[in-house]
Amino acid sequence: MRKYTVLWYAAAIVVLFAAWWITAMIVGRPIIPSPVLVGGNLADVFVKYIAIHGAYSLWRIATGLFLAVSVGLPLGVVMGYFSRADRLLAPLVYLTYPIPKIALLPILMLLCGVGEMAKVLMIFLIIVFQVIIAVRDGIRSIPKETYYPLYSLGASFREIFVEVLWPASLPKFITAVRVALATAMSVLFFTETFGTQYGMGYFIMDAWLRVNYLEMYSGIVVLSLIGLVLFGMIDCIEKYVCHWQYK
Repeated sequence: MRKYTVLWYAAAIVVLFAAWWITAMIVGRPIIPSPVLVGGNLADVFVKYIAIHGAYSLWRIATGLFLAVSVGLPLGVVMGYFSRADRLLAPLVYLTYPIPKIALLPILMLLCGVGEMAKVLMIFLIIVFQVIIAVRDGIRSIPKETYYPLYSLGASFREIFVEVLWPASLPKFITAVRVALATAMSVLFFTETFGTQYGMGYFIMDAWLRVNYLEMYSGIVVLSLIGLVLFGMIDCIEKYVCHWQYK
């Protein structure tokens, strides 16, 4: 199964690069360089420049994701299991969730400055609401009869969480992280054009302003590979922790 998955990914990459190469040949202008030229440039500048920018972007994504899961998972569990908590917290979540998070960037920059904190908080805000709602809905979909045997055996809330709540909410939780992560990466690209000299967003925009299209496309390729690695890791984690879905 893993062999076929790798082959499909390899085939997709070949198709994309073939389409890119054909487009470059048709356009015949520096604004769309050949993937061969971009690959050569990427090999030249990756260690010197791109690696540090990619590390900064990965750190921001990982930190924002960790904070979002640390806050969103407990809140989602409490809201899904305790109806009173859901009645109290749901209005706050529904009022703040629809706000476009990118619109909050000026406020975050005024409060936290233009440094790392604002960028990490932006990713946190994008992911945390989806985690809360996904976990809550996953728990609320559990039939009440599932709890009765545990109640009769005197199970504690911790035991109920481990045996029922966590396994039931895990698939929706992972799906929410996967969807939110794509949005977070898009917004991170935008935020990295403000108040920083490191990050893939900064690298790509700086190359564009310098009319260095080879470096610009090299940055885009690396950003795409970062996304591929992150989503691949999520898929592997899902297949391991939610193995019953793949039987």
